[in-house]
Amino acid sequence: MSEQRPRHEKDEKEDEKRREKEEKNWDEKWRRDPVNMASWAGVFIWAGLVLLNNTLNIVRDINTGAVFFTGAGIIILVAALIRLLVPAHRRAAAGGFVVGLIFLGVGLGWLIKWGIVGPIILIAIGLVIVFRGMTRRRR
Repeated sequence: MSEQRPRHEKDEKEDEKRREKEEKNWDEKWRRDPVNMASWAGVFIWAGLVLLNNTLNIVRDINTGAVFFTGAGIIILVAALIRLLVPAHRRAAAGGFVVGLIFLGVGLGWLIKWGIVGPIILIAIGLVIVFRGMTRRRR
């Protein structure tokens, strides 16, 4: 007769294996995608700098939200551009362009006029979608 472990011990072992696998997948994802890691790190660093400026009032009379979104949009757009231009990091970049344009649009919309920035951002997003559709590889 073989001894069977109680059900809860078996569940704990399975949970532990699943957690180890998830941690391994997370580490591998970041190692395989340094552009994504660097861009999000850049966004957080930018947010910290903008908030620090807001607290210390180094640059006076700025719209903190507008400056954050504008900078974050630029960082995300640069990451998407790197994806297109550097073969070693080439992956789908359309999503990065859309998110970057949205962030940039929100920031510039607060700085300039929404009536000007909004339509330009919508046109740019539409062009990204059209370009992505035209360059998509057929399987």
